[in-house]
Amino acid sequence: MLSEEAQRGVRNLRADFERGGIHLSSEKLHRVNSLNIEISQLSRQYNENIVMDPGNVDIYPSSRIPKSLHYLVKPIYRSGSSIVTGSNTVLKEKGYQITTDPQTVAAILQQSSDDEVRKMVYIQGNSVPHANVEVLRRLISARHELAQMMGCKSYAEFAVKPNMATTPDVVRSFLLEMSKMVQAKSKEEFELLTKFKRETSGRSDGNLRAWDEAYYMTMMKSSTYKLDNSVVASYFSLSNCIEGLKVLVQSLFGATFHNIPLEPGESWDPQVLKLSLHHPEEGDLGYLYLDLYSRKGKYPGCAHFAIKGGRKISQTEYQLPVVALVCNFPCSRSPSAVRLNHWEVETLFHEFGHALHSLLSRTDYQHFSGTRVVLDFAEIPSNLFEYYAWDYRVLKRFARHYSTGEEIPRKLVESMKGAKDMFATTDLQRQIFYALVDQTLFGEQPLPYGDTSSVVAELKRQHTCWEHVEGTHWEARFSHLLNYGAGYYSYLYAKCFAATIWKKLCQEDPLSLTTGFALRTKFLQHGGARDPASLLNDLVGDGIYRHCNGGIIPDISSLCDEMKLVEEDQQQVHLL
Repeated sequence: MLSEEAQRGVRNLRADFERGGIHLSSEKLHRVNSLNIEISQLSRQYNENIVMDPGNVDIYPSSRIPKSLHYLVKPIYRSGSSIVTGSNTVLKEKGYQITTDPQTVAAILQQSSDDEVRKMVYIQGNSVPHANVEVLRRLISARHELAQMMGCKSYAEFAVKPNMATTPDVVRSFLLEMSKMVQAKSKEEFELLTKFKRETSGRSDGNLRAWDEAYYMTMMKSSTYKLDNSVVASYFSLSNCIEGLKVLVQSLFGATFHNIPLEPGESWDPQVLKLSLHHPEEGDLGYLYLDLYSRKGKYPGCAHFAIKGGRKISQTEYQLPVVALVCNFPCSRSPSAVRLNHWEVETLFHEFGHALHSLLSRTDYQHFSGTRVVLDFAEIPSNLFEYYAWDYRVLKRFARHYSTGEEIPRKLVESMKGAKDMFATTDLQRQIFYALVDQTLFGEQPLPYGDTSSVVAELKRQHTCWEHVEGTHWEARFSHLLNYGAGYYSYLYAKCFAATIWKKLCQEDPLSLTTGFALRTKFLQHGGARDPASLLNDLVGDGIYRHCNGGIIPDISSLCDEMKLVEEDQQQVHLL
């Protein structure tokens, strides 16, 4: 007598309880609980180590650090090269200390022209915190024991079982297919970058090293497309970007955002805004808190948080969803004074895709509200809405110069897209490599190549064009191994599904009510209440995925076409 959603809820709740060990003997259940506590403690220790031991590099003399990077470093002095003057005054040599946290490392690798500085920063930044090598080893061991107590061969099997992929073998088939797809073009990009480095440095024998990638990619994009980030940002004031979110909901869903005054004590910060998503016929659809500015002690990234899930209270009453969209943009009293880099705009649209999934969800139970779906389905709406941040037809509706009001030029958007596509295959290959590392570390034990660093080195050799730098431990601060253990592949899954949805449903007319109606009624409003594969099939028709060994693999042809990989792939097949 239960509805389809209620039956699905019962099955999911049973599975959740069993994943907690409720069906085990009291002795085994006690061990499972102990392992879960240990896993939680190790995860916390891993993250604390990253904060407490970011590493640092001392650079002398200070002239090696350009003024544009001085905001990232702090002055230091040494007496080893002191100069003694006639007045017995000692002049110490000035240098700079670079703290090798991920954000600083990224900036130095991208902007420093000094090869040796980049090398030191890369090696140190990818070697700390060394304590996490042992923490990760213990985490892998604890998760493996937990999985075996649940009757699984590996933690990867335990983690993937509830998802669309269902087994690690299916995930691996997908990742190897993706790796093969990008191999030829990523090699071309590597050779192109090598040639550019040799021409730029004047050294015909100059080989690409790991610390060269970001610097020469940035330089080559800049020289090819003449892009100035400050010019791009001048069209993306935060107030304009919020207007862009309003354009999306109005055009796609016929809804509008309205500011709502906050009740005393309701907000956790004075700069938080509260909006209602209102439909002229249906009334309020949900509520969105915007917490967009950086401040001390705040959650460091950009994320969507579900505060209250939607659910059916009675035949006539529905509990509306409440969500928060959290970012860390530069703080200012006026949103019009804050100008975003385009990658920040893309991030905002990505998180807004998650928010729409929650706000437009209409499920009977909170258990399935919005983003409460299987892991390899959750990132599809967010990846889909990234496309809206790149489409000129969308951007011209809100991206205007902060002082002149001029609409963003089409040629500028084309240059932005050209720069984005320039090394897109290399970027995709990196994500495939990350996912393979994640699957292997949490796969069947013992590890196939010995310790974690050996796994990273061997997979890098097999699946990328880049060398592994001996002595580095990149995995020691890749925190996705904690949050998405054996699930990092889901980003690539989502990317493939989103590419197909965009091509078949949105690309022709991305802002039409017809497109929005299909997205809402066939996809977003169902949350996790229906089988995800059925939702995808209903949305775009047959061909968006194929069955493989009891699981599902997304069709990669739309992504191939988008990244201009079809021709090379077909040539490879022909040669084989």
